[in-house]
Amino acid sequence: MNRVGYGAMQLAGPKVWGFPDDPEAARRVLRLAVELGVTFFDTANAYGPRTVNQLIGQALGPIPEGVIVGNKVGAERGPDKSWVVDGRPETIRRQVHEALTDMGTDASELTYLRLVGDTPGAHQDVPLEDSLGALVQLRDQGLIRRIGLSGASPQVLARAQQITPIAAVQNRFNLLDRSGVQVLADCETQGILFIPYFPLAAGRLSGHPELTGPAERLGATPAQIALAWLLRRSPSMVVIPGTSSTDHLRSNIAASEVAEQLTDTEVARLTGLVDESQAALGQPTPPAHDHR
Repeated sequence: MNRVGYGAMQLAGPKVWGFPDDPEAARRVLRLAVELGVTFFDTANAYGPRTVNQLIGQALGPIPEGVIVGNKVGAERGPDKSWVVDGRPETIRRQVHEALTDMGTDASELTYLRLVGDTPGAHQDVPLEDSLGALVQLRDQGLIRRIGLSGASPQVLARAQQITPIAAVQNRFNLLDRSGVQVLADCETQGILFIPYFPLAAGRLSGHPELTGPAERLGATPAQIALAWLLRRSPSMVVIPGTSSTDHLRSNIAASEVAEQLTDTEVARLTGLVDESQAALGQPTPPAHDHR
């Protein structure tokens, strides 16, 4: 698997709602990603809702051999465009069938269960055994091949593995926010993929001074350095930067080459920007003392 994937959220309209102004441009980005060797795409029913999955189906259907689309279920959008975590079994089943229809495929290679986890907010209180159990039933029916979690704590990951094998965990993790570091460690020891969302801290890294030196030395962009650091931070990482620009897509994919050129000292300095020992799921990560 190419460890630089593609996060599709930005292909929706403003506020991740509806279709973009130019749907064909969005489809071109998706097709170009495959041409450039991207083998992992990240999406969710809640993006649009459903419009991003429909764009993926239109652009890539049938999904090419060797390409994995990870789709999140268990999150809905309110009429005010709010985000609501809803893990009720009936919601899970409906969303899996919707995603298969929208992407024009018979089975999902990877379906994540979205948990409240690292994004507290409006949600339905549903036991993990019920929501995850619905995915297990769908897997047993052949509609899902792998199950993942999004927003999981180490405790929830351990509980989930008593129910079913977990192939991937998607949590918030980037240069400024290490709140997923505890579950990352578990993923490393257990052979589980870790997919950090907001890998570029939602655009807040562009002017970060610690990225400037390595970027100038390598003739790279700060965003490429931030992605390269993630790839060097852990072999379990698969990064999913999102963009609606073909130029940015090419730049993001090139981060894998940049990662090979970062020195160990540069990697260590970037890692040391945050005190990971104090990181906890759902809480802001404090900076390291010597970088305040």
